[in-house]
Amino acid sequence: MNKVIGKLTEKDREKVMNFVLKKPAENLFIIGDIEAYGFETEFQTVWGQFNEYGELMAVLLKYEGNYIPYAEGDINWEEIASIINGDPKMTDLSGLKPIVEKLESLVVKNMKSSNSFYYAKCQRLKVSKTKDELESVEVLNVKELEELVALLKGVPEFQHANITIESKRRTLENKTGRTYFIRVNGEMATTASTTAENSSSAMIVAVATKKQYKRQGLATDCMIKLCQDLLKEGKELCLFYDNPDAGKIYKRLGFEDIGFWNVYRYE
Repeated sequence: MNKVIGKLTEKDREKVMNFVLKKPAENLFIIGDIEAYGFETEFQTVWGQFNEYGELMAVLLKYEGNYIPYAEGDINWEEIASIINGDPKMTDLSGLKPIVEKLESLVVKNMKSSNSFYYAKCQRLKVSKTKDELESVEVLNVKELEELVALLKGVPEFQHANITIESKRRTLENKTGRTYFIRVNGEMATTASTTAENSSSAMIVAVATKKQYKRQGLATDCMIKLCQDLLKEGKELCLFYDNPDAGKIYKRLGFEDIGFWNVYRYE
């Protein structure tokens, strides 16, 4: 069966979105980037591979130097790889493990790092709390960004993360993410955020608690409130984790593993 790949434009939007929205959590980044930036910007390009019947079989999205592929069925992986290999500014390849593994041996650039994360999604919470039980959970505003970044930078797992006030402000202003938090004695003690929010899905990130406030159920309350609000909006939730102990907590809330998300970085 013949497979043809080409750049997609605005006229392809409906066909592309119907294709990726079949799995909104798995395609969170592709959906969010297309909704936010469309098909024709200097930093984003989208390609599609079609079969001889005109059916879309695969999508490849480039955002700056990062490539994200998604495919169903028997596709021409060499065609996808040729686009990636033809870009001297390509820096990252990321996506669902079974998909990016097909491309790993076809990419000719030197890989400098490879990471694989558990990928989990939630369509329904297993636990819930009332509005009164969650009254301590607040929604972050731009005036509190400095305090939030200071909290995150003070937690060991986020000390080396690329978290800035500017990037957090951009997320809030573009409505591609939100942050909830709880104060204890006036101090921001715990937080949970989303990123890559779109009309169908959202990713939970930056769940953090200051050391002195751990094991008090604060992060759980923050997560429950955040997840309840997102699910009410009809969004599927997803998250990455690499710590099985953290995974147990997320699974108690209602997250289920859907595979692995691989990230390859190149020289």
